[in-house]
Amino acid sequence: MSDRAALLSIALDLTASLASEDRLARLLRAVRRSIPCDAAAVLELAGDDLIPLAVHGLAPEVLGRRFARREHPRLEVVVARKTPVRFPADSALPDPYDGLLLANPDATRDVHACLGCPLLEGDRVIGVLTADALQPGAFDGLDEEFLRMLGALAGAALHTARIIDALEAGSRHHQQVARVLQRDAELRDGGSQLIGTSAPLQRVRQEIELVAPSDFAVLITGETGVGKELVARAVHQHSARSERPLIHVNCAALPETIVESELFGHLRGAYTGATTDRAGKFEVADKGTLFLDEIGELPLSVQPKLLRALQEGEVQRVGSDKLLRVNVRVVAATNRDLEREVENGKFRADLFHRLNMYPIHVPPLRERRADIALLAGFFLDSYRRRLGLGPVRLNDAARQALTNADWLGNVRELDHVLGRAVLRCAGAGGRAAPLVIGPEHLQLDTPAPGAKTAATPQPPPHGTPVLAIEGKTLREALEETKRIMVLRAVEENGGNWAAAARSLGMARSNLHHMAERLGLRG
Repeated sequence: MSDRAALLSIALDLTASLASEDRLARLLRAVRRSIPCDAAAVLELAGDDLIPLAVHGLAPEVLGRRFARREHPRLEVVVARKTPVRFPADSALPDPYDGLLLANPDATRDVHACLGCPLLEGDRVIGVLTADALQPGAFDGLDEEFLRMLGALAGAALHTARIIDALEAGSRHHQQVARVLQRDAELRDGGSQLIGTSAPLQRVRQEIELVAPSDFAVLITGETGVGKELVARAVHQHSARSERPLIHVNCAALPETIVESELFGHLRGAYTGATTDRAGKFEVADKGTLFLDEIGELPLSVQPKLLRALQEGEVQRVGSDKLLRVNVRVVAATNRDLEREVENGKFRADLFHRLNMYPIHVPPLRERRADIALLAGFFLDSYRRRLGLGPVRLNDAARQALTNADWLGNVRELDHVLGRAVLRCAGAGGRAAPLVIGPEHLQLDTPAPGAKTAATPQPPPHGTPVLAIEGKTLREALEETKRIMVLRAVEENGGNWAAAARSLGMARSNLHHMAERLGLRG
């Protein structure tokens, strides 16, 4: 191929719709057609190392190597001069490919011709094109201007390949984020405001405003249903990462067998059922925030890998030996006493201290009763709009009943109680008329002011019916029985859903799915 034809072939490749690997392979084919060589390679400059991207005529292991400039003076000369360099056969500088040419694999040092062209982006070297021939002087007749143009076009090809790779990686990342956010739509739609004016909630807001602009890891603690996920979202929204995704992972809802894959990803064939490569939540959350809900349920076997991700910013997919760099801020939440879990050997002390860099405790609803009226107004208006009703309000007795209730399920329980009350009231009075909710709609068993709370009812003896089934279908009776048993198990285990699952003889992920279907979890 003539010099002009070779340059035209490379230029046409720059406009072709090709993946970067195909583009670089075609570049090497064009080089080999125009230059009489036995081996050629395209290397990308990354810091002080040159990394092979495509090779021909060299041993396959070359693609797995990194060529440090300080260890390979010929490559250093090409980068430093920024012009094509033809090394004489008797050059005292060692050749980086000695013993690696497939045309002469048994030689430890070949006497041959060696050529290096810098790949330029403007005036900056971004890589090197090398060519080797066993015949000494094979490159002596090449035109210097042709070599300069070859280096310029090859540099443009490499630059174009890098841009395409970046665009494709960005597109894949956006698609991953979109899929995750679509699956987590219910979290976003459940309200995103911390509602209330009480002193305890004001302190939480102050903590959020203080820590959000930093990149500190945050550990949010509090009972089930207090709104820990809202605090996590507020931390993200007030941070410099607010334009990036907030990715939510419920550690308690993941079977232990897949939790590592969910967090860090896997390669195809890493385990049975891994039919494709998959990015983990850390990769999806890159440059954003990762919310690890119910972190206390994370298996001990996965905790060292999470610690490495927090300390080093590195993750490793299951089945891969390659480390991936990620830039993720981690916000975790738990209803467990993690310090006690550390003492009991159920949680790593080093991981606890890394997560607990900035703790935020969310108070239970009974410690901020002044907020109950505001929360009730928010939830009532939300249900009014969702159900297409007229005005909805509480009467004085209902308002007092809400204020006096224990709220063991906290804000989530208040939300569900009011939702059921709106339905009952609408069913009795019609959808268009103004609705006034009274204690009869709430169906709360509230103690008198100052009275001691009654002990939690114990489960009935074996064989005793758990509910009246008259007037119910078999399916309705079974669903109601499941609902009662789940609520009792959660209450008896202090709001700990993992412990409740164990007491019910279920996998925790199955319990979470059942609770969502029964309307017990938002």
